[in-house]
Amino acid sequence: MLKYPAKILIAFGEAIKGNDQIFNWLLHNGYPELAALSKAISGSEEAFGWLMKNGFPQLAALDSAIDNSEKAYLWLKENKFDFLIVFADACHKKQEAIEWLRSHDLEIFIILAMIIHNLRESMTFDYHKLHF
Repeated sequence: MLKYPAKILIAFGEAIKGNDQIFNWLLHNGYPELAALSKAISGSEEAFGWLMKNGFPQLAALDSAIDNSEKAYLWLKENKFDFLIVFADACHKKQEAIEWLRSHDLEIFIILAMIIHNLRESMTFDYHKLHF
């Protein structure tokens, strides 16, 4: 996720919040994986499946790690997606992860983590959601 320009990450945050216009822009302008991740984070099985089928298992694992899947968290660790582990931890408001992001001048990811945390706190989960 570090490869994306700041404006794309801001757009991703807006898509997570439910802005369909921004979601569609991401989808049709070269960032379908971020569009899918935004919907997966909101609970879409279809988006999760798209990530898996289209070469983004790390983003599917991130979604599952945010969902507290230990298996996904371990998969990220075994496959050396260290940044995604930090980001998932930040989404759970783990102070060490937030401080790591801050110390590496990655404030945008703190903002994204808080958007995701707030969304997840306000959601009722479908326990039938496909897990990684």
